[in-house]
Amino acid sequence: MIAGAGLKWSDQILQEIAMFGFRKEIRMPLPSEALPGRSTPLPTAERHFVNGKPLKGPFPEGLETALFGLGCFWGAERKFWQVPGVYVTAAGYSAGLTPNPTYEETCTGLTGHNEVVLVVFDPNIVSYEALLRVFWESHDPTQGMRQGNDVGTTYRSGIYTYGDAQRSTAAASKTDYARELAKAGYGSITTEIIPAETFYYAETHHQQYLAKNPNGYCGLGGTGVNCPLGVGVIAA
Repeated sequence: MIAGAGLKWSDQILQEIAMFGFRKEIRMPLPSEALPGRSTPLPTAERHFVNGKPLKGPFPEGLETALFGLGCFWGAERKFWQVPGVYVTAAGYSAGLTPNPTYEETCTGLTGHNEVVLVVFDPNIVSYEALLRVFWESHDPTQGMRQGNDVGTTYRSGIYTYGDAQRSTAAASKTDYARELAKAGYGSITTEIIPAETFYYAETHHQQYLAKNPNGYCGLGGTGVNCPLGVGVIAA
């Protein structure tokens, strides 16, 4: 599902933020710890900065959706909008607890959300397997709640699936890539593979950030280990 009662933060949370700044927990918050969020979606861009297509649709019939978390969404989104067959991408938040979170709220570690990229693609041009190859090769999926110097629950590795077919394909690719990583001396994959939950669009300035700011920060760094060929087949 893609998102379309605001409460005040507790005095305790506000005091903690004032004393220690926005914090990044290295564990998922309990429901009782999560920030309340709001019922109203955040304002965001109407169109993709790179290709001009509607960010929220409606999307043409026959397109499919994928959702990935692989570190800072600025660099992650760019990886996918460059893939032929990808119709549109968007940066956002998902897999957490707080409805309609702001970026600053996710930075506290108290929303449980991951920074994710929504990928709308044409399966007649690019396969889901090919997108998985981009996902695996664009980051280090063995680092737990971090990517390089970016630390926190918002930077965990995750594949959020739409339906049984995506779930089984993602699980198989994880097994195959784990084998290749082990050969190269890497540890176990920490990527979570779970059903996609509500996707909350990030604020306008986060959308296609590196197209607007070509010299902007990108903390993504892959392992240099190639995905098995069977995981990267482009649909005929």
